Amino acid sequence: MFAGMFALGLLWSAAGVAPSYAHDPELAYLLMAFDMSAGMAVWMRVRGHAWAPILEMCGAMFVPVVPLFPLLWLGLIDGMALMVAAHVAMFPLMLAAMLRRRDEYAH
Repeated sequence: MFAGMFALGLLWSAAGVAPSYAHDPELAYLLMAFDMSAGMAVWMRVRGHAWAPILEMCGAMFVPVVPLFPLLWLGLIDGMALMVAAHVAMFPLMLAAMLRRRDEYAH
């Protein structure tokens, strides 16, 4: 996750297309979730994981933000609150995916 977020984040910054949480919080979060998912998916495949658990873990990057977008649009939260809340929710979702497939992650 972190390798993908770091490497691809540098790529977007170098290309001058990295969105900011202040101006485009939705796009910034979705791009960061993609970056984390890409890095995580590659590493999980290297480790021999099947596609279903990889996609579940990638889903955990995106699912927490869906209910937060309307709060952002209504002005109840800002871009930084969106990022923090989504990241806080991401980890329990990843744990739930791991507990759902204990045999996949216990070896």
